[in-house]
Amino acid sequence: MNFAVGLKPLLAEARNMESLEKQLICPICLEMFTKPVVILPCQHNLCRKCANDVFQASNPLWQSRGSSAVPSGGRFRCPSCRHEVVLDRHGVYGLQRNLLVENIIDIYKQESARPLHAKAEQHLMCEEHEDERINIYCLRCEAPTCSLCKVFGAHKDCEVAPLPAVYQRQKSELSDGIAMLVAGNDRIQAIITQMEEICRTIEENGRRQKQHLGLRFDSLYSILEERKKELLQSIAREQEAKVQRVRGLIRQYGDHLEASSKLVESAIQAMEEPQMAAYLQQSKELLKKITDMSKVSMSSRPEPGYENMDHFSINVDYVAEMLRTIEFQTEPLGEDEADGPGDGGEATADEDRLDSLEAPEAAEDVGPRQKPASSPHGQH
Repeated sequence: MNFAVGLKPLLAEARNMESLEKQLICPICLEMFTKPVVILPCQHNLCRKCANDVFQASNPLWQSRGSSAVPSGGRFRCPSCRHEVVLDRHGVYGLQRNLLVENIIDIYKQESARPLHAKAEQHLMCEEHEDERINIYCLRCEAPTCSLCKVFGAHKDCEVAPLPAVYQRQKSELSDGIAMLVAGNDRIQAIITQMEEICRTIEENGRRQKQHLGLRFDSLYSILEERKKELLQSIAREQEAKVQRVRGLIRQYGDHLEASSKLVESAIQAMEEPQMAAYLQQSKELLKKITDMSKVSMSSRPEPGYENMDHFSINVDYVAEMLRTIEFQTEPLGEDEADGPGDGGEATADEDRLDSLEAPEAAEDVGPRQKPASSPHGQH
C-alpha cells in the first residue's frame, strides 16, 4: 500500500530530522546515542555502554573498572568498519568523548519535542482514507495500514497488530541479527588469526627440521671423514713397513756387494804380485775369504707380489645404496629426540651402522696383510 503525507509543508523538515536521526543511531543498540558518546580511532561513534558491552564480550577475562587490581588493556573491533580498537588499562573509559555528537543529540531532542516538528511517521496518513493516520500493521499482508482499512477496506479480513508493537518487535529482531552477525564476524576473525598462527608455526617447524636435517648429514660427513682417516692410516702403516723391509734388504745386499768388491780388488792386487813367496803368503788368506764370502746366503728377497697394495681397495656400493635410501621416520620423534644437534644417540647410531658395514671388509683387507710388516726383521 502507498502512503501520503498529511501535512505536506512539514514533509521536508520531517525528512531532514529523520535523516539526522539516522546519523545519530548507535550501530549496537540501534537507538539514538546515549550519553556519554565515545569516538573510536576509526572516527565511528558508540554509546559508552554499548562499547563496553562489545569490549567485555571480546575480552571476558578483562577485570571490571571497579576491581582493585589494575587490569591490562584489551581490544575489540569496531562494529561498523571492523577496525581493531586497542585500549589501554582504562578500557572504554580511556576513549575520548565526542562532545560534538552529544551536543547535536541535545539539539535534536529539543527540536523533536516541539509539536510542530513531530516525527515524520506521526503524520503518515492513509492514501485511501486521507484523514486517518497509519496506526496498525497487517500481519498477513505485512504492511502498515489505518483502522478504517481494517474495518471497511482491503484488510478487513486480515489479522492486525498495533504498529508500535510490531515496530519494536522487528527492531529487536534486527538488533539481534546485527549482534549475531557481529559475533559471527568475531568468530571468523578468530579462525583467521588461528590459521595465520598455524602458518607461522608450520614455517618455524619447517625451518627447525631443515636445520636438524643439515646437522644429521653433517654428522654423517664427520663419520665418513673419520673412517677415511683411519683407512688411510692403515695403508700408510703397511706402506711404511714394506718400504722399510725392502730398504733393509737393499742395505744388506749393498754391504755384501761392497765387501765382495773390496775382496775382488785385493785378489787382483795379489795376482799381480811378481814374487812367488810373497804371493803364497797372501793367497791362502784370500782364498779363505773368497770361500767364506761365497758361502754367505743372499736368498732373502721380497716374495712375488710383495709390492702389491690392491688388498686395500674397498667396496662402498652398498654403503652408497644405503645412503640413497635414507628417508624420514614415519613415526614422529619424541620431544627429546627432536631437539637440536645434541642428539648424540642418533649420531652414534649412524656411526655404528657405518662401522658395522665397514668393519668386515676392513678386517679382511687390512688386518691379515699387516703381518708381512714384521717379517723383515726375521729374514735378514
